[in-house]
Amino acid sequence: TTATVLAQAIVRDGEGATKFMTIAVEGGRDREECRKVGYAVAHSPLVKTAFFASDPNLGRVLAAIGYAGIGDLDVNGIKVWLGDSEGSVVVAEQGGRAASYREEDGARVMKSAEITVQVDLGRGDATATVWTCDFSYDYVKINADYRS
Repeated sequence: TTATVLAQAIVRDGEGATKFMTIAVEGGRDREECRKVGYAVAHSPLVKTAFFASDPNLGRVLAAIGYAGIGDLDVNGIKVWLGDSEGSVVVAEQGGRAASYREEDGARVMKSAEITVQVDLGRGDATATVWTCDFSYDYVKINADYRS
């Protein structure tokens, strides 16, 4: 839709943005729960700087999910992938790092200018998608050089 195109254009035009990230959350009890998780990941400065550095620091993503404010979330039911359906890499499942995960695979996905983080909460059928960008050196420079 036109609204989606405009929303994504605003994110892509972010101050100093070098990467466009899609946070796709599924398996929530309701849409609001999925949105909370999506926004927690998308708004995390530690996640955004890790993506700028192409650093597959899955601990930062998992921490953001944890502080999304869902009190009864069972970490053993969460699964996280980097990348879209083709070429995606499972990074976390059953409460921790996926047994098949190799950091070089995560780094390969994160070098892309467009990255998808897929999160399955394993609690229901609801979904939500949030778009964001990384925090680069230019983001800091742009925002440090002026007063509003």
